[in-house]
Amino acid sequence: QVQLVESGGGLVQPGGSLRLSCAASGSFFSINVMGWYRQAPGKERELVARITTRGRINYADSVKGRFIISRDNTKNTVYLQMNSLKPEDTAVYYCTLGFANHDYWGQGTQVTVSS
Repeated sequence: QVQLVESGGGLVQPGGSLRLSCAASGSFFSINVMGWYRQAPGKERELVARITTRGRINYADSVKGRFIISRDNTKNTVYLQMNSLKPEDTAVYYCTLGFANHDYWGQGTQVTVSS
């Protein structure tokens, strides 16, 4: 059983910053991929960023240069530093952990960018 607990969402003004955290617990491979997806109202869920255990990173084009993903393997935790936030970043952000061709999901945390 894998559990993912997200924190750090909230309301922020355009141009502001937020930092999301996601801690994984339970039984899983030490080699894995952790990441963040988001889903805005009326839209499909999309990849934001992901990072492997060894630090290989992928970003969505829409967040490159603004968001930074990182992880602490000793704490099984992944972070998403979100800078220069825009209203179009408003969404529910979901943490994921993937290994052995299976993905686990967190419950999601709301991020709202509005003045």
